Amino acid sequence: MATRSLTGIKPTGEVHLGNYIGAIKPALTFAKQPGLESFYFIANAHGLTKITDSEEMRQLTRGIAATWLALGLDPDKSVFYRQSDVPEVFELSWLLACMAPKGLLNRAHAYKAAVDENKAAGKEADAGVNMGLFTYPILMAADILLFQPDVVPVGRDQIQHIEIARDVARQFNHIFGDVFKQPHVHIEEKVAVLPGLDGRKMSKSYGNTIPLFSEANELQRLVNRIKTDSLPPEAPKDPETSNLFTLYKEFAGPRQVEAMQARFAEGIGWGEVKKELYWAIDEFMSEPRRRYNELLASPEVDRLLAEGAERARAYSQPFLQEIKKAVGL
Repeated sequence: MATRSLTGIKPTGEVHLGNYIGAIKPALTFAKQPGLESFYFIANAHGLTKITDSEEMRQLTRGIAATWLALGLDPDKSVFYRQSDVPEVFELSWLLACMAPKGLLNRAHAYKAAVDENKAAGKEADAGVNMGLFTYPILMAADILLFQPDVVPVGRDQIQHIEIARDVARQFNHIFGDVFKQPHVHIEEKVAVLPGLDGRKMSKSYGNTIPLFSEANELQRLVNRIKTDSLPPEAPKDPETSNLFTLYKEFAGPRQVEAMQARFAEGIGWGEVKKELYWAIDEFMSEPRRRYNELLASPEVDRLLAEGAERARAYSQPFLQEIKKAVGL
């Protein structure tokens, strides 16, 4: 029997190199395991907790779908769909909400962070908190449990959501019988953390990112802005402490990386390293960039997501009927 994995992808702003190396690449690599049945969904309804512009929502959803497709997600080998195209998710969300203790949601990280921020600012604890934010973990539990995955690959900051899904599933099963499978968490232990332009972790919150699909001229400009030390060109340099080398080894081939290590030991100017880094990233991203722009300019993304939704609902519709029968609806 095949093992099933499920990955949720929230529509966000511009995807950067750190997002690719830290999340997208590991998820796509994980899905290539023999015997693994992979489900990927665009969690656009989750975005409603913050996004209130309908056109922005549509563009972000298409953009993140095009990103994953351009980077190698194969919709013929995976089930790839838009969350909002599977109404069973939202129906199940209510059923699960009736099983979830409020105290469990009070402890959810996102809600606690909002409350703590309000208290620090001298506001009421729930100021600006909508019910979408508060019940976010329940919708995520519905996303997961509806498709009965064996494993859910996540970053460490998402572990609590899987734990909540498991807690709700146990509560439901205790009352109504053995209905839901309790998924396991998969954490990629050796995911690289890419440095940004200023040496800190590449993050939109720091404003130090390199957008994934930057055109060549913009990419070169950003690479040239990466912070370096003041060592002269002829001085030997340690690749293990170099932000430039950390980036380089993620996009260059093994032989190129080995050659660059030797040049660091011999002495190489930072300007030369930046030139080599730019070439490595530009070559690596050339085809994905072309494919991404092609997808955005055509109706293919919408067609593939619609086809994926049909495949997803072939699973979700009959299972929801089983769930409703179990609760007496």
